[in-house]
Amino acid sequence: MDADVQHLRRAIELAARARSNGNHPFGSLLVDADGTVLLEAENTVLTTRDCTGHAELNLVRAASSEVDPAVLATCTLYTSTEPCAMCAGAIFWAGIGRVVFALSSETLATIVRDESGDWTLALSCREIFARAGRAVTVDGPLLEAEGRVVHDGFW
Repeated sequence: MDADVQHLRRAIELAARARSNGNHPFGSLLVDADGTVLLEAENTVLTTRDCTGHAELNLVRAASSEVDPAVLATCTLYTSTEPCAMCAGAIFWAGIGRVVFALSSETLATIVRDESGDWTLALSCREIFARAGRAVTVDGPLLEAEGRVVHDGFW
């Protein structure tokens, strides 16, 4: 649990860095079974003008090309906010075995105001993984108060 908290705090730091770099405040890291951080990523949606530039998806792209699939199955992806449906799908297809997040998508929805619903795809990552052909362990939300701070005043 202490390692989870440490890695989630790093994901939140990456989210703060993404925000200071002009992007949405989301960050992720990939940790192997021994606790070694393999990769880190932040959101790049605004600076790259790529709607798929979510932190988790940027991380999965790098991991898929740099990390052996057998290793990915034993890795944990830590992320500042619960993965969206797109990112959860990518995590599944990459073969990553576990996800831990700080802020829930449900809480994020109370922060990000989209009255029209046009930009909302309200599915938890647990819903996505429940329909998957293999198990992906999910832990979270953890550290919701800390995960929320990076969003304050952004949206």
